[in-house]
Amino acid sequence: MSSPQPKIRVLLLTQWFDPEPTFKGLVFARELMRQGFDVEVLTGFPNYPSGKVYPGYKIKPLQREVVDGVSITRVPLYANHDQSAIKRILNYTSFAASSLLYGLFGAKRPDVIYAYHPPLTVGITASIIRLLRGVPVVYDIQDMWPDTLHATGMLNNARILDIVATVCTWVYRLVSHIVVLSPGFKRILMQRGVPESKIDIIYNWADEASIAAPAGKISSEFPGADKFRILFAGNMGKAQALEAVLDAAAILQQKGSHISFVMLGGGVEVDSLKLRANEQQLTNIVFLPPVPMTEVGAYLAAADALLVHLRKDPLFEITIPSKTQAYMAAGKPLLMAVNGDAADLVIQSQGGIVAESEKPTSLAHAAETLAGMNKDALLRMGESAKDFYQEHLALRVGVRKFGDIFTRYASLKNN
Repeated sequence: MSSPQPKIRVLLLTQWFDPEPTFKGLVFARELMRQGFDVEVLTGFPNYPSGKVYPGYKIKPLQREVVDGVSITRVPLYANHDQSAIKRILNYTSFAASSLLYGLFGAKRPDVIYAYHPPLTVGITASIIRLLRGVPVVYDIQDMWPDTLHATGMLNNARILDIVATVCTWVYRLVSHIVVLSPGFKRILMQRGVPESKIDIIYNWADEASIAAPAGKISSEFPGADKFRILFAGNMGKAQALEAVLDAAAILQQKGSHISFVMLGGGVEVDSLKLRANEQQLTNIVFLPPVPMTEVGAYLAAADALLVHLRKDPLFEITIPSKTQAYMAAGKPLLMAVNGDAADLVIQSQGGIVAESEKPTSLAHAAETLAGMNKDALLRMGESAKDFYQEHLALRVGVRKFGDIFTRYASLKNN
């Protein structure tokens, strides 16, 4: 009788992990284990986004813990997330150095390393471990550097941006395989010389538990059922360009429309948006403070349609905002005002209507189109969005695709 095959050992290398907010955290590790992998997480002490170490943690040379059956190893780093470039670099490089030491000398030899980008320093660490220990690396690119650094204003020095681009090219060459979150990311990497065969697209998933079982009460300021409620939930910063939404609201108010926009969340632009809404005397837009993700689901369920909006930018045309997946999983029609890959998802799913980014007349027209549909048509549209999510974007689907890649490279290494 043959002995059972040993489980494939995967080392998840990521600077950010639960209890920090992250796309590929504990739910990813748990699902990998459920699908039959042996998982160890190598991460830092939680301090994002405040830059202060979370209560219950204290930075030390090494800490091991088990959460929901997942083995987590934490290594020291310089905890900081303020606007100082030097301090931010120290934050990144300190984790890179300590995770490199553990990855080379402390970790039980994995069959494959999963490395989460950003920051780029994690990719450097993973590449060095691959060179010295011969372990295949699957590199998950969530931000396109140096493009994002430049577009967000985080880094504007042309010479440093060129250095970052050079290091990115080095990492892309060394890692075994690359996973990206959109077709646009894949196109850019291919333009930069990465072979198509080395790249897979695996879309991000949503916080399915919070959406499936929404908790908490909805604010009394949430408009009633006599209004057609279009909800924007999330950060309100410069990238979201929400002045266009206010201008669309002004157009609709002048027409006497029963459409109401609900802006749920925080961000650096909230105060200026509120001031502008007051100046325009808009009565069809409501601002609500941010709520925990566990309570966002209740608002998604109460809305009639869900809004995604980003400013016009080549980078955002290849980006799929994370709220896209959350909205689809909630099963409500989307009003997608982001050009490019995110709009293509909505069109493929038949789960919403696409409007032109930063064009108030287009936004207003799309909102009127949704509001003019009967309830059955809206229900079908929402169900189409949810069905598309379940088939193409869900947690189990994405993790299975990662698992297939891990299995392929682990078998290559062992043959």
